Amino acid sequence: MNSCLSALRVKLFADGADVAGMKSLAANPLIAGMTTNPTLMHKVGLRDYEKFAHEVLAAITDKPISFEVFSDEEKEMRRQALKITGWGQNVYVKIPITNTRAESCLPLIEELSRDGVKLNVTAILTTAQVRGVARALAAETPAVVSVFAGRVADTGRDPVPLMQECRTILKDAARPQAELLWASVREVLNIFQADACGCDIVTITHDILAKAFKMCGQDLEELSLETVKMFARDAESAGFTL
Repeated sequence: MNSCLSALRVKLFADGADVAGMKSLAANPLIAGMTTNPTLMHKVGLRDYEKFAHEVLAAITDKPISFEVFSDEEKEMRRQALKITGWGQNVYVKIPITNTRAESCLPLIEELSRDGVKLNVTAILTTAQVRGVARALAAETPAVVSVFAGRVADTGRDPVPLMQECRTILKDAARPQAELLWASVREVLNIFQADACGCDIVTITHDILAKAFKMCGQDLEELSLETVKMFARDAESAGFTL
């Protein structure tokens, strides 16, 4: 086990749709849960959403897994959410903060949370959205509030102060069952940033997890030598001459 990662307080969730990879990571004690989304499923060529979900849930029964609705209409989103939540006790239903027409999903979030559906509210990027979610969530129902810190960073903004403020918003709203999630990790450093600013969960794609397992805490002198050797191998393989 990587001691560098095991010392963290933040929970590590694997983000992906590769069934074999999900099963393998679920067996790793460092991984506390799983998330996926339609884009990740599309990238690996999945066509049967429900078959995929049931295959995953048959193998992973003791860790939370989030599955997303894909309708753009509130009535159908509700139907899908109620179907998905019935797939297992460890299932969280992902609901986007708005639909594609920028219409708020907060009324649906409030209704589902009040009815005891465990939600993962996704695609959040602002503190105003977090405030709205905090008001909508039932205090007694478990929920995840997924703020896309990596996408915030992509715009040139530092996501750390934003995530710290989001943590405060949820605390002040007295939502003890709502966990703050740092989403869209871009590099291993983000895992440690999520931990330092008090996030409950960080979701990490399988490729970045592999890098973290391999390189987290690695001696920098060793890494420097590995880099030099890589350049030398590649120059030789390319047959460069001067």
